[in-house]
Amino acid sequence: MTSPPLPNLDLETDSPWGDERSINTGSPSAIGIPHSELEAGFGHPSGASAIGSAETATSPVPVSKPLASKSRTPRRPGQAGVIKLEALDDELGPLGPLGDNFLSPEPSPAIPYDQPPKPPHKEPASKGRSRQAYRGDSVLDQVSLEDDEDEDSAARRHGKPPPPVDGSLSGAGGARAVPPSVPVELAANPTFEISVGDPHKVGDLTSAHIVYSVRTKTSSKAYRLPEFTVTRRYRDFLWLYTSLVNNNPGVVVPPPPEKQAVGRFDNNFVESRRAALERMVTKTAAHPVLQHDGDLKLFLESEAFNVDIKHKEKQTAPVTESKGMFGSLGFGSSLTTKFIENDEYFHDRKQYLDALENQLKALLKAVDTVVLQRKALSDAAGDFASSLSALATVELSRNLSSPLESLSDLQIRIKELHDRQAQQDVLTLGITIDEYIRIIGSAKLAFQQRQKAFHTWHAAESEFSKKRQSMEKIQRQGKTQQDRLSQMSAEVAEAERKVNQARVAFEEMGRLMKNELDRFEKEKVEDFKSGVETFLESSVEAQKELIEIWETYLLQMDREEDEALAFQPAPAAAAPSQAAQPLSPQLE
Repeated sequence: MTSPPLPNLDLETDSPWGDERSINTGSPSAIGIPHSELEAGFGHPSGASAIGSAETATSPVPVSKPLASKSRTPRRPGQAGVIKLEALDDELGPLGPLGDNFLSPEPSPAIPYDQPPKPPHKEPASKGRSRQAYRGDSVLDQVSLEDDEDEDSAARRHGKPPPPVDGSLSGAGGARAVPPSVPVELAANPTFEISVGDPHKVGDLTSAHIVYSVRTKTSSKAYRLPEFTVTRRYRDFLWLYTSLVNNNPGVVVPPPPEKQAVGRFDNNFVESRRAALERMVTKTAAHPVLQHDGDLKLFLESEAFNVDIKHKEKQTAPVTESKGMFGSLGFGSSLTTKFIENDEYFHDRKQYLDALENQLKALLKAVDTVVLQRKALSDAAGDFASSLSALATVELSRNLSSPLESLSDLQIRIKELHDRQAQQDVLTLGITIDEYIRIIGSAKLAFQQRQKAFHTWHAAESEFSKKRQSMEKIQRQGKTQQDRLSQMSAEVAEAERKVNQARVAFEEMGRLMKNELDRFEKEKVEDFKSGVETFLESSVEAQKELIEIWETYLLQMDREEDEALAFQPAPAAAAPSQAAQPLSPQLE
């Protein structure tokens, strides 16, 4: 059975790639390719062997038979023993091999003008290496496949280290696999351990003040060191409170203790102020909003605090001139209209805070009375001890002067006990009551800030209404005021933006204050429970110590009395025997 005859094909025009050149189709003259062009295509040192192979393959084989059976299939390796073939993928499409005449041990540097360039080819191992290098290196490093192959081969020969791999990318999707230095929960909620101590007086007579050491230990990565210590005075704590209030409207900021002009260097007052300042800073650092404030970081960490404050004030001077935190909206801080609370939640909370403040003030007054009574008892015990000591010095009898001296020492110990208990009452229950009276004042300040935000919102609405009425008036005048109308349209849009911004600020402040008031209730229960427990424990310990003092004194008195009775009978028994001896000579 014979194959159908092959039609006359002109490969120079019908096939743009000329992929039908094969030694299986017979001699070059059979398909109309001049022998000179074939020689030009093999103008390299291996061209002679390739042409010789083509001539040996030229035989009187019918042209139609190979084309009919395998018209577009390249020659399989092994059919010509004199040619070393290279296995190629059949999936390369039209860019595949150009025929057996062009298969040679080395690629040809010269390509005929009518042939396409041979596509780059790499071994499977080098492909894997190039993909790994592409994931690790930048795009600019991937010049070409041949360059990568040369670099890989040079690295194998000379021992060149592999290119650096970005450790932040791994996995199929290139996701970050570097573990964080701290857990996510700890990074979001850093811990703070702050202590305020070592109060000491510095300065001369006119500028004397108390300086405190503020020691901080934190897990926050926003600070340079995990542990550090700075020195601060009272006005620095006051600056921190003012800055936090201005930076965080609607937040109940823990306030510092109030100023005191008289007795500010007294030891008891200095200790109570130190404890109050420590509680203030500790609560501020534990607050989820305030702990991320930049002013708190400046207060806790800055070693040149006064210089940093002055530098910060210079930078924020334009902001302070804009009439407060709502100055960016274009409205001042004056409250022109009376505020009427329409939210029942805030209305009830405000009344509750007013009643709680009055009750806490009454309780603090009662605690102060107890403290004064304890101090009066202490003074009375001191006077009693002085009188006993004076009496013991003039008493001639040792049996009476010794008990009086012991009782005087006992009263001195009782005096110290009353002083210590009075100070404990102040540091346990009194400081908690005073702190929450000040926190209620800070909460009322947050209410005032919310009221200010409400007036800002309504002032923006009033301004927006005026501008909109002006624009409508210009619109009724017709087309003669187009320029003015365009300007008014822009002003109305800006006024509307300010209204929306003020409304969102007011609503957001309301939500924030609800969270703050809930937090206030939880902390109040915990702090008062802890304060009352500490107050009771200190009172019980003081009474136990007082009982032990009296019991020790009674035991001492009993021991002295027993010793006195033990020495009295011996002189009484010796007296009769001595008196009887002189009578015996007289009787004789």
